[in-house]
Amino acid sequence: MNTNQLGGRFSSLLLFLLMSTVLWAQDPHYSQFYAAPTQTNPALNGIFPGKIRVTGNYRNQWSSILGGSAFQTYGASFDTRFNTLNNDYFSLSINFLKDVAGDSNFNMTRAGVGVSYMKQTAGVNYSSNAHYIILGFQAGFGQHGLDWSRLSFSSQFDQGTELFDPDALTGETFGVESITYPDLNTGFLWFATFGDNMSVYAGAALYHILEPNVSFFETESENLYRKYMVHAGGEIGFNSNLSILPAFLISVQGPSYKTNLGANFRYTNRDWNELALRAGLWTRLVNGVDSGFNNDALIFTTMLELERLLVGISYDVNMSSLRDASNSRGAFELSISYIHPEEKRFKMKCPKF
Repeated sequence: MNTNQLGGRFSSLLLFLLMSTVLWAQDPHYSQFYAAPTQTNPALNGIFPGKIRVTGNYRNQWSSILGGSAFQTYGASFDTRFNTLNNDYFSLSINFLKDVAGDSNFNMTRAGVGVSYMKQTAGVNYSSNAHYIILGFQAGFGQHGLDWSRLSFSSQFDQGTELFDPDALTGETFGVESITYPDLNTGFLWFATFGDNMSVYAGAALYHILEPNVSFFETESENLYRKYMVHAGGEIGFNSNLSILPAFLISVQGPSYKTNLGANFRYTNRDWNELALRAGLWTRLVNGVDSGFNNDALIFTTMLELERLLVGISYDVNMSSLRDASNSRGAFELSISYIHPEEKRFKMKCPKF
């Protein structure tokens, strides 16, 4: 490897480390945000055609650079819906999210419960045309942790021998290895359905309302930024078999800005045991570490619907300034959702996400 190649690799790695520091200051994210409903907006709690929904999500990012220390995000949720007055509903959810990144085993864990109320504002019984507004809340706790002993510092480099000594004193003052804090989120959503394959929705959410202190040092204060999020989408049917599901999500957290936008095409054969396929293309735009607004990734998705099961796979093709170091390899993501039907026939129609 020549000097220019080595310098290029070192510059890319340095940029990656700087970028990682920025990423740690914001929430983990999913490319398939529409397949992680209660993680996306507390008001998406209970919006599905059934009684119970169980969802799991997994994301692996930067394995091409970090190998076994890649960023990994795990999520799971459970939500259920109860009929109240007329065609109104009350929903309850349980949410879990864990993110692990880097050699220091830096990790974030969040867990909580959510409630939402779904109010019908237009439509009648037995009609596929309906309008609803939903208000949701989540309350729980968060935890941040890391292993200080796995970190290395420049003071452990022996300039005489030009070797790194892991047993040398670091000269650093370490804080605690784990902190726990309360967390509170809220969200709002409106949706309307106009038949089997025509719908529209729009919502907004506010996360980390309390802006808790997440510093590892007891004498210092580092507040977790509030996250402001808006999203919208829908389904447009071309015929009884083919439709398109466009959507976008915009998230702002402190100095970090991110938006996902794109669409999935959906094809169904309309059999009794319904089989449907989805495929789509998405993009993620972010504010860069050393530049302005730029394209961070192209996201290719495919999803399979089989009766009560929905399985989604996506891959992020890296388009940022790290693409030379990563060979354009970004992230792999998997989502699985199971919906258990209601004992009696529901009189409401839900949009597809």
